[in-house]
Amino acid sequence: MGKVIVITGGSDGLGRTLTESLSQENDVIILATNEQKLIEVANSNNCNYEVCDVSNYKLVEKSIKKIIDNFGRIDVLINNAGLWIQEELELNDSDRINSVVDVNLLGVINCSKAVIPIMKNNKEGLIININSQAGINHKAERVVYNATKWGVTGFSKSLQDEVAKYGIRVTNVMPGMMKTNMFKKMNIQKNMDNGLDTKEVARLIEFIIDTPSDVMIPEVGIKNINN
Repeated sequence: MGKVIVITGGSDGLGRTLTESLSQENDVIILATNEQKLIEVANSNNCNYEVCDVSNYKLVEKSIKKIIDNFGRIDVLINNAGLWIQEELELNDSDRINSVVDVNLLGVINCSKAVIPIMKNNKEGLIININSQAGINHKAERVVYNATKWGVTGFSKSLQDEVAKYGIRVTNVMPGMMKTNMFKKMNIQKNMDNGLDTKEVARLIEFIIDTPSDVMIPEVGIKNINN
């Protein structure tokens, strides 16, 4: 039987690749803020969507309620939505800083908080946090981005301890640079030749989802061998 899978940031990048692969055998609901992109991806993959800003808990709660009304449960949450920021800290726009922190970290917290009561009621569930190698490394001109990813690392590890007794698993996935439009959106020119193909990362996510519910995969990293 297929699973009910919620993917944040499902209209672009890794989220879109995950939608394309997972929607073939599961009920997939994608969340993002751009309704035009959501409609395009949903129509192409026969899945459902919700327009939702994950940094706003009330909107997250509303979207999750609609999903439960339609499907009755949520088996897997993939916290994938993310924004990029770089340059030295003093040059970072303050509004952009707030947006990156709100989406990259608060969004993960909001969505997890909203689905945990549902998963507790079902006595099982899987939360997959798409983190980054930036969640364990440090680098100049990435201080805000890395801070959010270190935050996701701490959140994931602590949440694992908190919800395991309810049958809920939490996995922290830490890919290296992926071939997405994240940098292009910020008008940053970057050589992506050594980036990971999103299909390879999606294969790893599928493996985690297919792993029996009594097996915990707390953390996994993936990067190009040439990086």
